[in-house]
Amino acid sequence: MPKKRGAHHIVLAGGSGFLGISLACHLAEGGNSVTILSRNRPKVEGPWNFVTWDARNLGNWVTVLDGAHAIVNLAGRSVDCIKTPDNKDQILRSRVEATQIIGKAMCQLASPPPTWVQMSTAHIYGDPPTVTCTEESPYGYGLAPEVGKAWEAEFEKAILPTQRGIILRTSFVIGRNRGAGGGALARLRFLTRLGLGGKVGSGKQGMSWIHEQDMNRIFEHAISDSSMDGIYIASSPNPESQKEFMQKLRAKLRVPFGLPSSELMVRVGAHLLLRTDPELALYGRYVIPKRLNEMGFKFNYPKLHDALNELL
Repeated sequence: MPKKRGAHHIVLAGGSGFLGISLACHLAEGGNSVTILSRNRPKVEGPWNFVTWDARNLGNWVTVLDGAHAIVNLAGRSVDCIKTPDNKDQILRSRVEATQIIGKAMCQLASPPPTWVQMSTAHIYGDPPTVTCTEESPYGYGLAPEVGKAWEAEFEKAILPTQRGIILRTSFVIGRNRGAGGGALARLRFLTRLGLGGKVGSGKQGMSWIHEQDMNRIFEHAISDSSMDGIYIASSPNPESQKEFMQKLRAKLRVPFGLPSSELMVRVGAHLLLRTDPELALYGRYVIPKRLNEMGFKFNYPKLHDALNELL
């Protein structure tokens, strides 16, 4: 029998989606007991317990936190949508309110989790066209940076003085569909097979990415490594331009061509066909995980070629 990595109770708030299910499987494989807090039961069954919460009000779900080893907060409405005023409001509120209510729950516990790992976004740096961002880089402007700042500010207010807090500013995660969606890679693979996996706009916009296995290992390190504290970028050390990313994806899928898309085509097609925000494709950022590199974290899949070979 392989040696178990750990045997702790870990709570995943907002853990019913693509990333949460991937992390739940990873932690359970390491011998941990996992509880998922979500509005809806996960679409797939697995080695976890499920408890309902509304991410806004205190309730019976609070008891699952008492005595837990750690909480990982992933809660937040997907940004893969058209940015109507209502959707913008939900994107912000879902993150801030979930973080706020977790903080209120902590104050009611006799034995709150000593570690709180908080999801955030690498989009907090905005969309600089050429600058490579690290943890020390200035914030950007626009909806995503404002949401990221509000999200992290609420976490800083909510966390107890006795808790160790880690914020992971995450790029987009590429991984498998375990029954809860396939994340960004699933959509990119679909478009590529339709012949639409070419250059978007200038093609120079950054695509910072991370393999799900490395993302899960970073979560696990944050939970178990007492030296980790504060803000970390969670992304591969080798971001790609949009043009280079799609070239490598086409090569892996053996799709010989990808039609280029002008900005106008993307803006029209994203709204009418994909029902999403065109700026998710037109803009991007290059980020590198400076603090993880400095602490000696070793990525299993630092290069996109190897990550795609493992996943596809």
